[in-house]
Amino acid sequence: MALEVTDATFEEVVLKSDKPVLVDFWAAWCGPCRMLAPIVEELSNDFTDKVVVTKVDVDAHQEFAAKYGVRNIPTVLMFKGGEVADKQVGVAPKNVYTDKLNALL
Repeated sequence: MALEVTDATFEEVVLKSDKPVLVDFWAAWCGPCRMLAPIVEELSNDFTDKVVVTKVDVDAHQEFAAKYGVRNIPTVLMFKGGEVADKQVGVAPKNVYTDKLNALL
């Protein structure tokens, strides 16, 4: 299951992780975000122990969405070593995310 990250936990969970991290920036009112949610959950299961899969509700936690220039949601950022290594804006097929994550492993 994807881990809910807040402004308070973002640095510890995402930036200090020794594994690659997928961050799904989303909002409850966002239709495409709801379409992406099952894919994010599948990725969480597929990459257990290899990738930290997280979600940030941009309505409740805006600091890091603003810091990383998230203007459209869903936006998925992939971090490695505390830096943005890849990005996907909008909903894409699962294999797009899988390929991007495999490239970070």
